[in-house]
Amino acid sequence: MLKELIAGGISGVISRTATAPLELYKIQQQNAFVPHSTLRAVLDKEGIAYLWKGNGTNCVRLFPQYAINYAVFSAISRQLEGSVDGAAKHLLAGGASGAVAMTAIYPLETVRSRLSLQLRHSHYRGISDALRSIPYRQMYGGLRMGLLGFPLFNALNFCFYGLYKQKLADLSPSSQRLLGGGLAGVTAITVTYPTDLIRRRLQLQGFHPAVPQYSGILDCCRKIMHGEGARGLYRGLLAAYIKVFPTLAIQFWSMELCNDLLNKSI
Repeated sequence: MLKELIAGGISGVISRTATAPLELYKIQQQNAFVPHSTLRAVLDKEGIAYLWKGNGTNCVRLFPQYAINYAVFSAISRQLEGSVDGAAKHLLAGGASGAVAMTAIYPLETVRSRLSLQLRHSHYRGISDALRSIPYRQMYGGLRMGLLGFPLFNALNFCFYGLYKQKLADLSPSSQRLLGGGLAGVTAITVTYPTDLIRRRLQLQGFHPAVPQYSGILDCCRKIMHGEGARGLYRGLLAAYIKVFPTLAIQFWSMELCNDLLNKSI
């Protein structure tokens, strides 16, 4: 499990750091009502380095999240070996590991979202200041939606990654990992995207006066549908596609590469 913890953590940090500006763009698109939530505003008012704002928190969050995610997934997969077929094993193990990982790091997920949308430290000076300043109830805003959406997203990722790798068997191992990971991410986000948007909206309750107020998941869905139509639940989906393909491609490629290297050295 030590090898899987290390491989999962390293792959998460590498993939998210490489695509951090795309993640920022996606969060901005999901919450366009927050002032200055555009890449141009970030470049004009803060500078190019701030395209990675929130990434430090993201890396602090990602290493334990994806370390736990991959380790729990691998452990459950081994327990299910021989009792269910490959796709069902990946779905069950991916769902369970996603739920455990999301619960373990959720406050850092909320902090990352808020740091990404603030301008020039307008709300918090950094991770520790945000953790001290955000009320406990707000810190866990959207957790229930996260526990519905992320485990499904994670399960579909692992399931389709295995399926796509089989379909790409004629390609080199690196190509299988990159293409299989990217396609798996696109497939999973297509199915689960509204859960990501709703979770993000609930995370931002109390962050800025421009953020709409919701009393919960159903109220959020109802107000989005009433004010923005069904398309509102998919606001920012194009940005999510642009971000998720390289992110998951790099994540699965680096995860398997790290695992291979660690198997040789540990």
